[in-house]
Amino acid sequence: MTKKMEKMETMKQSPDFSVAVIGAGSWGTALAKLLSDNGLGVHLWAHRQEHVRQILDEKENRSYLPGFPLCDRLVPLADIHEAVRGKAFVVMVVPSHVFRSVFQQIIPVLDDNAIVVSATKGIENESLMTMSQVMEEELGKAGKKGEVGVLTGPSFAKEVAAGIPTAVTVAARTMETAESIQGLFFSERFRVYTSIDLIGQELGAALKNIIAVAAGISDGLGYGTNTRAALITRGLAEITRLGVKMGANPLTFSGLGGLGDLVLTCTGDLSRNRAVGLKLGQGKKLADILAEMNMVAEGVKTTHSAMALAEKQHVDMPILDQIYQVIYEDKDCQEAVHDLLTRHQKEEMEY
Repeated sequence: MTKKMEKMETMKQSPDFSVAVIGAGSWGTALAKLLSDNGLGVHLWAHRQEHVRQILDEKENRSYLPGFPLCDRLVPLADIHEAVRGKAFVVMVVPSHVFRSVFQQIIPVLDDNAIVVSATKGIENESLMTMSQVMEEELGKAGKKGEVGVLTGPSFAKEVAAGIPTAVTVAARTMETAESIQGLFFSERFRVYTSIDLIGQELGAALKNIIAVAAGISDGLGYGTNTRAALITRGLAEITRLGVKMGANPLTFSGLGGLGDLVLTCTGDLSRNRAVGLKLGQGKKLADILAEMNMVAEGVKTTHSAMALAEKQHVDMPILDQIYQVIYEDKDCQEAVHDLLTRHQKEEMEY
């Protein structure tokens, strides 16, 4: 057992608040609940004081994760500095489009030895960076070393909160850091694997949301499981092409952060990205769909950044291209399907 793992076991036996979860949406709350149920003291940051008050009063996040009682070891806060100060671990669970600005707020009080874990699945629109890259850049600007990691894999918030058996992967630049994060989250119902393929895990996590929008469109148009299976398989090929071009291990995409997360998000009824696609396929307008949602579907914004990234890397991603046109150019969904199916013939393993 490494020194960091020994420290983790000691931390789990201490009543002190040692973890901050930044973002009190459904996923942030589910992870905070998991950690507090593991015996850790957790500060959960929410950006609205009234949201904090509601969680404190009702011991439940009625707005985003109703029906799941929260224990006393989980304490919500509206002061982000108070939430982060002195914490050994900080878990970032805010949408990708505000990730950088929120992370910048915590840097002044971030402990020099803290490990920051991103559980956000997206690519920043302006920089085309993954969340770990954003954190490393901002830490570098501030002259801080800091260790970062990511958590990814097939994991709906409600099922994790309910204690339904789940398996995920955590990744970091070193196995020692990955193992520290693994020890933080591991429980009897939440199995955690490790990886040092940061870019592969993050690309798989972000890009699967786009394929899930495509799968939702297919279902909304009334197509069957043949079509969905084809989208999942060919979508995985696209994700792998871009990942390998950017230095990822191709085997990553056959694992939990690749195929596992892709299958879940393309088929699960709890998938927000699939739900967006489903309504698009039924003929609804994107603006109306998003207005009805109280949570973020990362695939919408990630489609924009992923398209720019694919063009920058000169990688052919036809499903992504059609979803981009549907979302940002108001292309008819039936026309998008036609254009996908009538592309020139290829070998299956042609790259």
